[in-house]
Amino acid sequence: MFNSDPSLKTKNPKLPKAVMMMVEKNNLVMAIKTLAEEENISMDAAKARIDAYEHSLKVKQQQKLTTIANKQGIPNEALSFDREPEVREDTGILIKNKVKTTKSEQGFKSLQSGVESKLGDIGYKKPLVPYWLKRVSVITIVMIGMFWILWRVFG
Repeated sequence: MFNSDPSLKTKNPKLPKAVMMMVEKNNLVMAIKTLAEEENISMDAAKARIDAYEHSLKVKQQQKLTTIANKQGIPNEALSFDREPEVREDTGILIKNKVKTTKSEQGFKSLQSGVESKLGDIGYKKPLVPYWLKRVSVITIVMIGMFWILWRVFG
């Protein structure tokens, strides 16, 4: 993932704040170019430093996630930071690490059903005529009334 070759490490391991922000936003090309220009180093050395910073950032994120999971009682085996399939040695079965994804329609439907069940639990009943329909009808009646008055006065 990143080179741990000591010849590629530079004297100043701390990256400038602008470069760190670029790396965090995944703008790696600009980060490499900026670091190489600011510190007058080669692109390879800049890439090695940025790779090292990116690796340390990922390690910190994994540690944070692990501590949060431990506080919530989630076992470490449930967390998988790599997305590559793994093979169990005892059975030889291929296990794929999947990321759960839901379609936006399913997400909205589940949200809607959850809200409806919560409203049902507190005893809320839907009105027969929605509020927006009442508002539109009042506005329509007022406009028709004003049109009729203006027609009588000026027509």
